[in-house]
Amino acid sequence: MARIIDGEKMNLIGAQVRKHRRRQRMSQQWLSNRLELLGVYVCRGSISRIEDYSRTVTDIELYAIAKVLGVPVADLMEKPSFED
Repeated sequence: MARIIDGEKMNLIGAQVRKHRRRQRMSQQWLSNRLELLGVYVCRGSISRIEDYSRTVTDIELYAIAKVLGVPVADLMEKPSFED
């Protein structure tokens, strides 16, 4: 079965999460805590793995991360390499 995500990157949002989080001077732990308040449990280590592309992200997590960061979901998406 063909995969949309290549073997190295497990998500499309890592760099954008890091960028928006840092712009707001937000720690990974703070982001994790805010997600937990929404009922979405993503530990600090998982935030780190999302940002370095080594962890997948569910649609619920994507929605919650965008909500906590105060950005539209589309702003977190990167152009996948298969669209080049």
